[in-house]
Amino acid sequence: MMLRPLFAAIGLLCCTLPALADGEVQKLITPADKTRLDKYGETRKAALAEAKAGNPAEVKQLDALLAKPVVSFSDKDLTGNWQCRTIKAGGLSPLVIYGWFKCKVTDDGSGWRLEKISGSQRTQGRFFDDSEKRAIYLGSFTVNEDPAKPYGSGPQTDQVGYAFRTGASEWRIEFPAPYYESKLDILEFKR
Repeated sequence: MMLRPLFAAIGLLCCTLPALADGEVQKLITPADKTRLDKYGETRKAALAEAKAGNPAEVKQLDALLAKPVVSFSDKDLTGNWQCRTIKAGGLSPLVIYGWFKCKVTDDGSGWRLEKISGSQRTQGRFFDDSEKRAIYLGSFTVNEDPAKPYGSGPQTDQVGYAFRTGASEWRIEFPAPYYESKLDILEFKR
């Protein structure tokens, strides 16, 4: 009889944590996205080198964002509404920083789910723990009001990235080698 409340509390706690990379992400991730993550370091380095040729004011903003120390996700619940903006580094242009749009993070019982709900370029997906200070994001890219395709629908819509938390009310996802326009997309979040 005394164990029921304990099991209920454990079940409730498990539902509030992000999905763990206990092999589930390895079952879902496409071979192309696994390769993108495997090459994350070199892709990021090349993209940021190209970004240095961008507008000096924007380069300063990017440098400030990337200089923030990464902190643990374990003591923070990301659910709720966020302001978000995309930064495109390398590729067609050295550096482009867009304005702020609306994003929302929910918890469906199996972990955090992200939806960018305004702006022309959008994403929908979910997070998987990779380590204490990094999560993997698997999502689907859409444009305007087009419905999101399920992750795994192909390279034009599949997205993969690493998420990093940098403070109590700020974090980001870095997307290596996105299909369109840039070498590295960074989706920055703040409240």
